[in-house]
Amino acid sequence: MRRKLLGVVLSVAMVATLLTGCGKKEETPAPAADDTKQEATDDKADDAAADDAAADDAATDEKADDAADSGSSEGGLVGVAMPTKDLQRWNQDGSNMEEKLKAAGYDVDLQYASNDVATQVSQIENMIANGCKVLVIASIEGDSLGTVLEQAQEKDIKVIAYDRLIMNSPAVSYYATFDNNLVGKKQGEYIRDQLDLDNAGDKKFNIEFITGDPGDNNVNFFFGGAMEVLQPYLDSGVLVCPSGQTSKDDCATPEWSSEKAQTRFENILSSYYADGTQLDAVLASNDSTAQGVAAALEANYDGKYPILTGQDCDIVSVKNMIDGKQSMSIFKDTRTLAEKVVGMVDAIMKGSEPEINDTETYDNGDHVVPSYLCEPEFADINNYKELLIDSGYYSEDDLK
Repeated sequence: MRRKLLGVVLSVAMVATLLTGCGKKEETPAPAADDTKQEATDDKADDAAADDAAADDAATDEKADDAADSGSSEGGLVGVAMPTKDLQRWNQDGSNMEEKLKAAGYDVDLQYASNDVATQVSQIENMIANGCKVLVIASIEGDSLGTVLEQAQEKDIKVIAYDRLIMNSPAVSYYATFDNNLVGKKQGEYIRDQLDLDNAGDKKFNIEFITGDPGDNNVNFFFGGAMEVLQPYLDSGVLVCPSGQTSKDDCATPEWSSEKAQTRFENILSSYYADGTQLDAVLASNDSTAQGVAAALEANYDGKYPILTGQDCDIVSVKNMIDGKQSMSIFKDTRTLAEKVVGMVDAIMKGSEPEINDTETYDNGDHVVPSYLCEPEFADINNYKELLIDSGYYSEDDLK
């Protein structure tokens, strides 16, 4: 009995000792060296993840750079150089093109040069330096950009001449405009039809001419197209020009200035019409010159109001049409031209050929420039609402 009791006591003592030892081992914290190893492992994992993220970012940037260099359609910088903000049409051209280019995914550097050649040259130089992939240029003077465009050509930057052909430069890749010869023809045809020259019989009609800046190559087409229609009537004597100023140089208006047009026309009126001679028609190549003529007529002419042509459908000229102070204006929907230019830019950026529809007409003195020609229309009192208001080009409030 004593032996059994002693055995039980000893067994209990041994179990108690074992339990006490186990309890102490569970309470002992893990060695500091183990914690340090775990933190180091975690830090390495974080560093590796950061390195991977940086590598991913670098790869993305490299792909973006490669895409831009290869002419991908995934954006890029396009330089748009406009001549001036002084004429409404250039503001519309610039804003329409900027809007459509941005909608197509491109960044746009749009600049206006205040009709100053040196300013435009400087703006184009900056566009080239800033990495523009394509330049869209409406030049102030067609012969003034040869040197700066050499820089563009050296960097393989494509150049689209916009509305005005850039002359004597091999750097001009494409030309986008309206059919400028047709512009002049439509003006001449309007005068022919309104005066019914084909049925004039013994009647004679007095006409004067005014066109634009002599440095603008478009003048050759505007004036030339009109004279294709009107010259036969001058030759036959049905049309008579009392001032005798019928050559392009005689009729030129520097900078397309309304003020200079008005001054010249005031001189014509005082010299040839002050005695009451009737003026039947004035061929004005665009709206700014037509506005100068209208101002001169209002102040210096008392006869029956002549037929007066124009071009661009500026708001002032459309209001003059409504008021009977201008007969017609050629409507060149700048939204259409902007859309075509954006298509050309997009094709260039993708490395393909832009759509063109003329490869014969526009020789810039260095080469015949592949061109896209949009077709113009004329607006007068009979159809201006359909062309200008119903199409959303203007609102009725714009013309009040």
